[in-house]
Amino acid sequence: MTMDNEQRPDNPQGQPASAEERQRQLEQQKQVIAERSAAIKHKIGIISGKGGVGKTTVAVGIASVLAAQGNAVGLLDTDITGPNVPLMMGIERQKARADASGKLIEPVVASGNIKVMSMGMLATDRDAPVIWRGPMRSMAIRQFVADVNWGELDYLIIDLPPGTGDEPLTVAQAIPGLDGMIVISTPQQASLEDCRKAINFTRQLDLEVLGVVENMSGFICPHCGVETPIFGTGGAENMAKEMGVSFLGRLPVAPQVVTSTDQGIPLTDPGVPQAVRQALADIVAQLPQ
Repeated sequence: MTMDNEQRPDNPQGQPASAEERQRQLEQQKQVIAERSAAIKHKIGIISGKGGVGKTTVAVGIASVLAAQGNAVGLLDTDITGPNVPLMMGIERQKARADASGKLIEPVVASGNIKVMSMGMLATDRDAPVIWRGPMRSMAIRQFVADVNWGELDYLIIDLPPGTGDEPLTVAQAIPGLDGMIVISTPQQASLEDCRKAINFTRQLDLEVLGVVENMSGFICPHCGVETPIFGTGGAENMAKEMGVSFLGRLPVAPQVVTSTDQGIPLTDPGVPQAVRQALADIVAQLPQ
């Protein structure tokens, strides 16, 4: 699946499609998305109000724990302009390929048998920016569902870019049967304020807020194992109570987490501190079963 101007769904031969033709193609695509989604038991979005809160790290960690428990898991990276999932899953040099029919794209299978789809696995140059306006990014996300051979899954974890713009809106409106959103925050007030916006965004779209995760809630010293709340702690839990949503837990930050995600090592690996692994397991235990 390429996304250049000549091969866009609304422009297959390089000629602008009529409004009627575009509408017909969108309706067909909507039907295909519904069929693909019906084969996926649970679809969960991971959202944040701002960047830099470790949202992708949490998404990758949740996917890894679910897969380790024996679930069939897919991980969809909808951050079109800044895809980091391939790096964190250890597949940044692999490319998505067409299936035998040539009609569908096969997701790349990462450690733990997790099926992954990301713009990072389509780009020919990893350093080249994706300079697309919102409609193009939204189109790509719909194709990531309609044109990818996800098969039957127990969980599809959807990593969303920061904020409440085009990509989260497309996911919320285009993918039927979403279980809801997990909102990621850090303890700082600046993050909590944007987290509230993400919660209200989810509610306005009539989706369930599955809960809030406080990431970077304490630093675990790699030498003595003592946890220090360098960014504070408890802010996300208090905010969740104020907003009337569930608090799923705290994830501490540790150097081993950074090393593991940079090297594509699953956060279920024994080299990751037990406190991090247990926190992820406790969060997963509260997800829809």
